[in-house]
Amino acid sequence: MSITKKIFSKMYENARELNQRNILQMLGVNESAKILDLGCNDGKWTLELAKKVNTRNIYGIDIVEKRLNLAKKKGIKTINGDLNCKFPVKDNSFDIVHANQVIEHISNLDSFLSEIRRILKPGGYAIISTENGSSWHNIFAALMGWQIFSLTNFSSVASGVGNPLAIHHDGAAELSSWTHKTIFNYNGLKEYFAIFKFKNTSSTGAGYYPLPAEFGKLDVRHAHFITFRCYK
Repeated sequence: MSITKKIFSKMYENARELNQRNILQMLGVNESAKILDLGCNDGKWTLELAKKVNTRNIYGIDIVEKRLNLAKKKGIKTINGDLNCKFPVKDNSFDIVHANQVIEHISNLDSFLSEIRRILKPGGYAIISTENGSSWHNIFAALMGWQIFSLTNFSSVASGVGNPLAIHHDGAAELSSWTHKTIFNYNGLKEYFAIFKFKNTSSTGAGYYPLPAEFGKLDVRHAHFITFRCYK
Protein backbone atom coordinates (compact mmCIF):
# COMPACT_ATOMS: atom_id res chain seq x y z
CA MET A 1 0.00 0.00 0.00
CA SER A 2 1.38 3.43 -0.97
CA ILE A 3 2.01 6.17 1.60
CA THR A 4 -0.95 8.12 0.22
CA LYS A 5 -3.30 5.17 0.63
CA LYS A 6 -1.97 4.52 4.15
CA ILE A 7 -2.71 8.10 5.13
CA PHE A 8 -6.17 7.93 3.60
CA SER A 9 -6.80 4.58 5.29
CA LYS A 10 -5.94 6.11 8.69
CA MET A 11 -8.22 9.09 8.07
CA TYR A 12 -11.00 6.72 7.06
CA GLU A 13 -10.57 4.69 10.25
CA ASN A 14 -10.74 7.84 12.39
CA ALA A 15 -13.92 8.89 10.58
CA ARG A 16 -15.46 5.44 10.98
CA GLU A 17 -14.77 5.41 14.72
CA LEU A 18 -16.24 8.89 15.17
CA ASN A 19 -19.30 7.84 13.18
CA GLN A 20 -19.87 4.99 15.60
CA ARG A 21 -19.55 7.36 18.55
CA ASN A 22 -22.07 9.67 16.89
CA ILE A 23 -24.54 6.80 16.58
CA LEU A 24 -24.15 5.87 20.22
CA GLN A 25 -24.75 9.49 21.26
CA MET A 26 -28.07 9.45 19.40
CA LEU A 27 -29.30 6.47 21.41
CA GLY A 28 -31.21 7.05 24.62
CA VAL A 29 -31.06 4.76 27.66
CA ASN A 30 -34.21 2.65 27.92
CA GLU A 31 -34.05 -0.73 29.66
CA SER A 32 -37.35 -1.86 28.17
CA ALA A 33 -36.52 -0.80 24.62
CA LYS A 34 -36.65 -3.37 21.85
CA ILE A 35 -33.95 -2.80 19.20
CA LEU A 36 -33.56 -4.19 15.70
CA ASP A 37 -30.19 -3.94 13.94
CA LEU A 38 -30.59 -4.14 10.16
CA GLY A 39 -27.60 -5.85 8.57
CA CYS A 40 -26.27 -6.99 11.94
CA ASN A 41 -23.33 -8.92 10.47
CA ASP A 42 -21.54 -10.86 13.27
CA GLY A 43 -23.34 -8.92 16.02
CA LYS A 44 -20.27 -7.23 17.52
CA TRP A 45 -21.55 -3.70 16.87
CA THR A 46 -25.10 -4.76 17.73
CA LEU A 47 -23.96 -5.52 21.27
CA GLU A 48 -22.48 -2.02 21.55
CA LEU A 49 -25.88 -0.56 20.67
CA ALA A 50 -27.58 -2.70 23.29
CA LYS A 51 -24.99 -1.72 25.90
CA LYS A 52 -25.60 1.99 25.33
CA VAL A 53 -29.38 1.62 25.49
CA ASN A 54 -28.99 -0.76 28.46
CA THR A 55 -31.40 -3.34 27.10
CA ARG A 56 -31.36 -7.07 26.46
CA ASN A 57 -34.15 -6.92 23.90
CA ILE A 58 -31.81 -6.93 20.92
CA TYR A 59 -32.57 -8.41 17.51
CA GLY A 60 -30.62 -8.54 14.26
CA ILE A 61 -31.47 -9.22 10.60
CA ASP A 62 -28.97 -10.32 7.99
CA ILE A 63 -28.97 -12.33 4.77
CA VAL A 64 -25.59 -14.01 5.32
CA GLU A 65 -26.19 -17.17 7.34
CA LYS A 66 -22.60 -17.52 8.58
CA ARG A 67 -22.66 -13.99 9.99
CA LEU A 68 -26.04 -14.59 11.62
CA ASN A 69 -24.69 -17.68 13.35
CA LEU A 70 -21.88 -15.62 14.85
CA ALA A 71 -24.38 -13.02 16.06
CA LYS A 72 -26.59 -15.72 17.55
CA LYS A 73 -23.67 -17.06 19.57
CA LYS A 74 -23.36 -13.60 21.11
CA GLY A 75 -26.92 -13.81 22.43
CA ILE A 76 -28.62 -11.76 19.74
CA LYS A 77 -32.05 -12.88 18.55
CA THR A 78 -31.37 -13.36 14.86
CA ILE A 79 -33.64 -13.17 11.81
CA ASN A 80 -32.64 -14.35 8.36
CA GLY A 81 -34.06 -11.89 5.89
CA ASP A 82 -33.49 -9.92 2.71
CA LEU A 83 -33.69 -6.20 3.47
CA ASN A 84 -34.90 -5.53 -0.09
CA CYS A 85 -38.11 -7.38 0.74
CA LYS A 86 -40.74 -7.24 3.47
CA PHE A 87 -39.08 -7.78 6.84
CA PRO A 88 -40.24 -10.95 8.64
CA VAL A 89 -41.33 -8.80 11.58
CA LYS A 90 -44.75 -7.72 12.90
CA ASP A 91 -46.05 -4.15 12.67
CA ASN A 92 -45.18 -1.74 15.50
CA SER A 93 -42.65 -4.14 17.03
CA PHE A 94 -39.56 -2.06 17.82
CA ASP A 95 -38.67 1.10 19.73
CA ILE A 96 -35.41 1.55 17.83
CA VAL A 97 -34.35 0.44 14.36
CA HIS A 98 -30.70 0.87 13.43
CA ALA A 99 -28.87 0.59 10.10
CA ASN A 100 -25.21 1.57 9.89
CA GLN A 101 -23.64 1.46 6.42
CA VAL A 102 -26.55 -0.59 5.09
CA ILE A 103 -28.87 1.64 3.06
CA GLU A 104 -26.24 2.09 0.33
CA HIS A 105 -26.38 -1.68 -0.30
CA ILE A 106 -30.15 -1.78 -0.80
CA SER A 107 -31.73 -2.14 -4.25
CA ASN A 108 -35.37 -1.61 -3.24
CA LEU A 109 -35.07 1.60 -1.24
CA ASP A 110 -38.79 2.39 -1.18
CA SER A 111 -39.50 -0.95 0.43
CA PHE A 112 -36.62 -0.51 2.88
CA LEU A 113 -37.86 2.79 4.32
CA SER A 114 -41.50 1.72 4.21
CA GLU A 115 -40.66 -1.42 6.20
CA ILE A 116 -38.65 0.52 8.78
CA ARG A 117 -41.62 2.76 9.41
CA ARG A 118 -44.02 -0.18 9.51
CA ILE A 119 -42.14 -2.07 12.21
CA LEU A 120 -41.40 0.96 14.41
CA LYS A 121 -43.72 1.58 17.34
CA PRO A 122 -45.47 4.97 17.37
CA GLY A 123 -42.92 7.39 18.79
CA GLY A 124 -40.06 5.02 18.02
CA TYR A 125 -37.07 6.13 16.03
CA ALA A 126 -34.64 4.95 13.39
CA ILE A 127 -30.95 5.73 13.21
CA ILE A 128 -29.58 5.40 9.69
CA SER A 129 -25.96 6.11 8.77
CA THR A 130 -24.35 6.04 5.34
CA GLU A 131 -21.62 7.56 3.20
CA ASN A 132 -22.23 10.99 1.73
CA GLY A 133 -21.98 11.64 -2.00
CA SER A 134 -21.38 15.32 -1.23
CA SER A 135 -18.32 14.75 0.98
CA TRP A 136 -15.33 16.82 -0.12
CA HIS A 137 -13.28 13.78 -1.07
CA ASN A 138 -16.11 12.48 -3.27
CA ILE A 139 -16.45 15.91 -4.89
CA PHE A 140 -12.68 15.91 -5.53
CA ALA A 141 -12.85 12.46 -7.14
CA ALA A 142 -15.72 13.55 -9.40
CA LEU A 143 -13.79 16.64 -10.50
CA MET A 144 -10.86 14.39 -11.41
CA GLY A 145 -13.14 12.24 -13.54
CA TRP A 146 -12.70 9.32 -11.14
CA GLN A 147 -15.34 7.10 -9.64
CA ILE A 148 -16.32 8.70 -6.33
CA PHE A 149 -14.77 6.92 -3.36
CA SER A 150 -18.14 5.83 -1.99
CA LEU A 151 -19.10 4.06 -5.20
CA THR A 152 -15.94 2.17 -6.20
CA ASN A 153 -17.27 -1.15 -4.90
CA PHE A 154 -20.28 -1.49 -7.20
CA SER A 155 -18.96 -4.71 -8.78
CA SER A 156 -19.00 -8.26 -7.45
CA VAL A 157 -16.02 -9.02 -9.72
CA ALA A 158 -13.52 -6.39 -8.54
CA SER A 159 -13.31 -3.63 -5.92
CA GLY A 160 -11.94 -0.10 -5.94
CA VAL A 161 -12.96 0.36 -9.57
CA GLY A 162 -12.19 3.67 -11.28
CA ASN A 163 -10.37 5.46 -8.48
CA PRO A 164 -6.57 5.10 -8.12
CA LEU A 165 -6.69 6.31 -4.50
CA ALA A 166 -9.42 3.90 -3.39
CA ILE A 167 -8.21 1.80 -0.46
CA HIS A 168 -9.14 -1.44 -2.22
CA HIS A 169 -8.17 -0.36 -5.75
CA ASP A 170 -7.46 -3.44 -7.91
CA GLY A 171 -8.58 -5.65 -5.05
CA ALA A 172 -10.77 -8.71 -5.00
CA ALA A 173 -14.50 -8.22 -4.60
CA GLU A 174 -16.36 -9.42 -1.53
CA LEU A 175 -19.94 -10.63 -1.11
CA SER A 176 -22.35 -9.45 -3.80
CA SER A 177 -24.74 -8.24 -1.09
CA TRP A 178 -22.01 -5.87 0.11
CA THR A 179 -21.73 -3.89 -3.14
CA HIS A 180 -22.95 -0.29 -3.11
CA LYS A 181 -26.09 0.47 -5.12
CA THR A 182 -27.01 4.03 -4.15
CA ILE A 183 -24.96 6.81 -2.59
CA PHE A 184 -27.09 9.57 -1.13
CA ASN A 185 -26.31 13.24 -0.89
CA TYR A 186 -27.23 14.91 2.36
CA ASN A 187 -30.40 16.67 1.23
CA GLY A 188 -31.60 13.74 -0.84
CA LEU A 189 -31.65 11.42 2.14
CA LYS A 190 -33.22 14.02 4.41
CA GLU A 191 -36.08 14.62 1.96
CA TYR A 192 -36.47 10.88 1.43
CA PHE A 193 -37.27 10.42 5.13
CA ALA A 194 -39.92 13.13 4.86
CA ILE A 195 -41.54 11.35 1.90
CA PHE A 196 -42.12 8.36 4.17
CA LYS A 197 -43.55 10.64 6.88
CA PHE A 198 -40.70 10.40 9.35
CA LYS A 199 -40.47 13.46 11.57
CA ASN A 200 -38.18 15.36 13.96
CA THR A 201 -35.19 14.39 11.84
CA SER A 202 -31.76 15.35 13.16
CA SER A 203 -28.30 14.65 11.76
CA THR A 204 -24.59 14.61 12.47
CA GLY A 205 -21.44 13.87 10.50
CA ALA A 206 -17.97 12.34 10.74
CA GLY A 207 -14.89 12.62 8.54
CA TYR A 208 -13.71 15.74 6.71
CA TYR A 209 -10.62 14.91 4.70
CA PRO A 210 -7.88 16.03 4.94
CA LEU A 211 -8.92 17.77 8.19
CA PRO A 212 -9.62 15.92 11.47
CA ALA A 213 -12.75 13.75 11.52
CA GLU A 214 -14.49 16.03 14.05
CA PHE A 215 -14.88 18.77 11.42
CA GLY A 216 -17.60 16.58 9.92
CA LYS A 217 -19.81 17.44 12.89
CA LEU A 218 -19.53 21.14 12.02
CA ASP A 219 -20.35 20.74 8.31
CA VAL A 220 -22.55 17.66 8.03
CA ARG A 221 -23.41 18.35 4.39
CA HIS A 222 -19.81 17.70 3.35
CA ALA A 223 -18.81 15.05 5.90
CA HIS A 224 -17.78 11.56 4.82
CA PHE A 225 -20.40 9.82 6.98
CA ILE A 226 -23.86 11.25 7.60
CA THR A 227 -26.11 9.90 10.33
CA PHE A 228 -29.81 10.69 10.71
CA ARG A 229 -32.22 10.01 13.54
CA CYS A 230 -35.89 10.23 12.61
CA TYR A 231 -39.09 9.39 14.45
CA LYS A 232 -42.28 7.63 13.44
